[in-house]
Amino acid sequence: MRRARRSSPRLRIVPVLGLLAALLLPLGITFAPRATAAPAAADPVRIMPLGDSITGSPGCWRAVLWNRLQNSGYTDIDFVGTLPPQGCGQAHDGDNEGHGGELVTNVADQNLLPGRLAATRPDIVVMHFGTNDVWSSIAPDRILAAYTKLVAQMRASNPDMRILVAQLIPMNPASCAACAQRVVDFNARIPDWARATSTERSPITVVDQWTGFSTATDTYDGVHPNASGDDKIAARWFPALKAVLDAGVPQDPGDPGDPGEPAACTARFRAVSTWQGGYQGEVTVTNTSASAASGWTATVVPAGGARIGQLWNGTLATAADGTATVTNAAWNGALAPGASATFGFVATAPATAGAPAATVTCMAKTPPA
Repeated sequence: MRRARRSSPRLRIVPVLGLLAALLLPLGITFAPRATAAPAAADPVRIMPLGDSITGSPGCWRAVLWNRLQNSGYTDIDFVGTLPPQGCGQAHDGDNEGHGGELVTNVADQNLLPGRLAATRPDIVVMHFGTNDVWSSIAPDRILAAYTKLVAQMRASNPDMRILVAQLIPMNPASCAACAQRVVDFNARIPDWARATSTERSPITVVDQWTGFSTATDTYDGVHPNASGDDKIAARWFPALKAVLDAGVPQDPGDPGDPGEPAACTARFRAVSTWQGGYQGEVTVTNTSASAASGWTATVVPAGGARIGQLWNGTLATAADGTATVTNAAWNGALAPGASATFGFVATAPATAGAPAATVTCMAKTPPA
């Protein structure tokens, strides 16, 4: 396990050996220096701040958080991202992944995150993402499906990824009267999503950035934090991030003998048949990596308020918001490169649901080396 090193005071040591050597020199006795190998320095813990302009442009809460961590003794850390520092007027590690104007749904749909992860290799992701999606009146189901896809991509990059996800700060821009309530509604969904998506190996921590934050006093435009807002955001991130750093993160997640790592896969939904109040659907999971997969997990977010009930060719777990997590059955988990497995289900749907649709993502695992 790798922990962020914390600095500690050093004691002054009287150079007794030097004094002894000086006394013995007249007798012709000398000491040969003893060769010692310097201990190998552990790699710093790499932390990616991920989000939109609230994180990156200039995202000065990152500077406040960085300096609070440094002043608390967490010096063996590295903020990472493909974007450089963007001001803030105080020294800090400004690398970040906060792209102004970006929607989390677009990042997921366009598969933008894997390349950013490959370039920076984070151990921890600190994510405040979705403000632009909420402003654009994108449904919470779709935003959470994007979250799920990004988490799968994070775990494909690092199976031991530690993930901190914010409940968004309040929003009340002059041009969007409905935005304030939309944030409340979306934030209410995040804890159940996190419980359904978190794993023992790659836990998700929800950080409440909404409570106690005022758009009147903590933003300059109803959306973006001012100095007071930056302080509040950093103060909420700090204890959650400190807990992760204190617990430590695995140094070599890909060592032989570790549990199987995620492999690339795709999932495809289709409606088999429909009727009043429900439909039959199926999902095909395909191993798109060059390695054999020993198992897979698919996430299904039915559209229009539909809920999955009966399921076959897999094991079903359903979150309170209707998100379904399906793991392979004993006989269909092993997939050669290019091979597929299909599971089916029956869903109930309200009369207003429209045509059957679902957002599906998957994660496959390769056998241990």
